[in-house]
Amino acid sequence: MSDDDSARTPVPRHRRAAVREKAKQVRARQSRARAITRSLVVVGAVAVVAAVAITVTWTVVSAVSRPQLSPENVSGGGFPVTAIAAAVSGPEAVTEAEATIEDESSPAPTESPTALPQVEIQVYVDYLSPGARDWQVANSPQLASWVNEGAASLTYYPVSMLTAKSNGTKYSLRAAGAAACVGSHAPETFYAYNNELLLGQPEIDSDGMSDTDLADLAQATGVDDPKTVRDCIEDGDFLTWAKKTTESAVAGIPGTDGLALTGTPMVLVNGQRYVGALSDPAEFSQFVLTTASGAFYQTQTSTPTPTPTAAPSETPTPSATPSE
Repeated sequence: MSDDDSARTPVPRHRRAAVREKAKQVRARQSRARAITRSLVVVGAVAVVAAVAITVTWTVVSAVSRPQLSPENVSGGGFPVTAIAAAVSGPEAVTEAEATIEDESSPAPTESPTALPQVEIQVYVDYLSPGARDWQVANSPQLASWVNEGAASLTYYPVSMLTAKSNGTKYSLRAAGAAACVGSHAPETFYAYNNELLLGQPEIDSDGMSDTDLADLAQATGVDDPKTVRDCIEDGDFLTWAKKTTESAVAGIPGTDGLALTGTPMVLVNGQRYVGALSDPAEFSQFVLTTASGAFYQTQTSTPTPTPTAAPSETPTPSATPSE
């Protein structure tokens, strides 16, 4: 028989059945594998969705459940300064500005800073504002003198007007939050920290200091509890507070005649905005003196001194004429 004839020899029936059965088993295994693969994909997708949902839920719940922290030692959104060390204010205790005050007050003793009613100085400061730095450098010595003598009350309001001007690092906001941490946990060093933030001010449109750098600077100013202050700064405890305080000042400043924060620094003396040269301490001191004097004389005018009633003139009593 030729090879062609043998090739056409029919395959036994039982062998064909065995092949079909084997093929059926293979198809069954492949179907099960595909089913398992589809199940794993579905389960994986569900797990991913569930994980995302849990993460979002946890974030929202955390944001809602976490209390909005507010710093202590705050007065109307600002940090009062009650004393300034000489080392912080600068080596020169007397400036030309102070000499101007003394010269103008000499004719009338009531015009001297310590004799006039205490003036209220409020400073809205953004630690990325060049103008804020200029004002601080120019006026720090005389501010120290006025505060330490009790001639002026001084309050700083950390705000974040320039948050978008630091390459996305939000330095303005973080610096304001860091100042709030120092003011809350180490109020005695707030002025020194405030001063150092302005003296070491980074350039606009730069990254600025990191949170670690801000905490290191706070520690260098001599805070009593550096760990607490560091944790506060690095955890951003008062970032939300700083943001809301800024928004509130932009909407309107309480106790003023319709003033609102439009830029920094904004310096108010007895509620009146200073619009003079930021780097001229003599001009600022004159503004302080004029404002204080105006308030003093307005008070004196509105409360007139009672005029004493003149005593009636005594009429001599005629002496009795002795009877003759």
